[in-house]
Amino acid sequence: MENQQQESPTVAPLPVRMVAVIDIGTSAIRMAIAEINIENNIRILEHLSQALNLGQDAFTLGYIQRSTIEECVAVLQDYQRVLAEYQINDPSQMRVVTTSAVREAGNQLAFLDRIYIATDIEVEVIEEAEVSRITYLGIQPQLGATNQIARTQLICEVGGGNTEVLLVQENSVTFSKTYALGSLRLRQTLKASGTPTKKMRNMMENRIGHIVDQVGNHVPQEDSLDIVAIGGDVRLAAKEILPAWTGHSIEAVPVEALAQLTNDILEMPVDEVARNYNISDADAQTLAPALLTHVRLARAFDLQQIYVSNTNLRDGLLQEMASKESWPEEFRKQIVGSVLELGRKFNFDEAHALQVAQLAQTLFREMLPEHKLDPHYETIIYLAALLHEIGLFVDERGYHKHTMYLIRNSELFGLGKTNLLLVALVARYHRRASPQPKHEGYDQLNRHQRIVVSKLAAMLRVAVAMDASRSQRIGQLTCHRKAKNLVISTPDVTDLSMEQVALQENAGLFEEVFGIPVQLSTDRGL
Repeated sequence: MENQQQESPTVAPLPVRMVAVIDIGTSAIRMAIAEINIENNIRILEHLSQALNLGQDAFTLGYIQRSTIEECVAVLQDYQRVLAEYQINDPSQMRVVTTSAVREAGNQLAFLDRIYIATDIEVEVIEEAEVSRITYLGIQPQLGATNQIARTQLICEVGGGNTEVLLVQENSVTFSKTYALGSLRLRQTLKASGTPTKKMRNMMENRIGHIVDQVGNHVPQEDSLDIVAIGGDVRLAAKEILPAWTGHSIEAVPVEALAQLTNDILEMPVDEVARNYNISDADAQTLAPALLTHVRLARAFDLQQIYVSNTNLRDGLLQEMASKESWPEEFRKQIVGSVLELGRKFNFDEAHALQVAQLAQTLFREMLPEHKLDPHYETIIYLAALLHEIGLFVDERGYHKHTMYLIRNSELFGLGKTNLLLVALVARYHRRASPQPKHEGYDQLNRHQRIVVSKLAAMLRVAVAMDASRSQRIGQLTCHRKAKNLVISTPDVTDLSMEQVALQENAGLFEEVFGIPVQLSTDRGL
């Protein structure tokens, strides 16, 4: 009898989500189409790019011309036809963002409204801190996959409008900064000022030198450091210098070779650069200033090579869509690291700050049925708790107001202006007066944001009272309703008299916001 070959069971393919991200940049509109499987793995299916001089308008005129807006509309309508072929029609399947050119344009709202009217596309204007966060989200997988780079990395992207810098030490972002000096902005500024072509390089080097000096002030001199460069300009240079580079990994590029290529490009007229490297005129204008910035940075740190990554903003956006979270856990860790560095700068009581932050976080989770806030705000109250006393560095009198000022005027990794303001206000209201419509900063919030600040500040006051002894002796706590009160109980301490007095003095805002008195008790009394 012949052996019958057993058929292998049919394995159903993994379901995938079709998604797209569009980046409306200073010199081009770029789109990436990808599929994300059930394990959140991303596979890029198609890249599209169309040159467009948004930055040239914004940085020289201060607004975007009507003709440029209509060109943008036409490009997006073309992209929509491509998206339809991939059956990407639902807004949840795509994210469309724009950065510095539109952010700085005087007619930003008119631009956004025209795009929406013509395409039904909601364009999100992302803040500088958001760009830094998304950039790190995109490059982090590559950094984690290589061991050839020093533990301290300076990640630098010279965009058309701004230069983004991230300092990463031991996998933690310790410094991030956005400088208003992008390659297109620099060239347009010098051109508008009538700088002669022969003096253009010297002027570029002077402007770039200011940034290099500022970055150097934040890099520990004793650390071994590598620069990781990202952006289309430096990718082009890497492929010219290393023709075999596929772009699938971070690759080392000799600084001298990069400097020579930069010199060659600086000697060419823009139209010749475009022809020689088969790029648009817009990209040709940004190439030399961007490469010159990377060369100057490398030489400032005496580096013989820099590393180039093919990561871009769209990669970070896709990573975010895959995680289905706007603030994934890795990002939260990076923010906390940045906040702790700020606290240490102002000599805060770190043990007390960490204890209050932990208590505030636990309260947030325990009180979810009461406050009904989005999980995103758990991070806001945690950060506000960490920083609630940094104003003591200025003066003990009115230090809560100094705290707010210091937070609002700090640049914390990943926190845009709105979230930074929320953190500052929650920290400011951890004591003294309740939020008032006339208060600075609070008057800028909408109703939902005002309610969020009040709820978080009320919970923060309770958390501060629970470490009144500054002994960090309360670890566990639970919340439950008893009659008309909210009772917070802990098994860690038998004598809560100090904390109960502090809570009684600071519970007014809590009762005002939530409409219930709050009590502190040990398990033994329940």
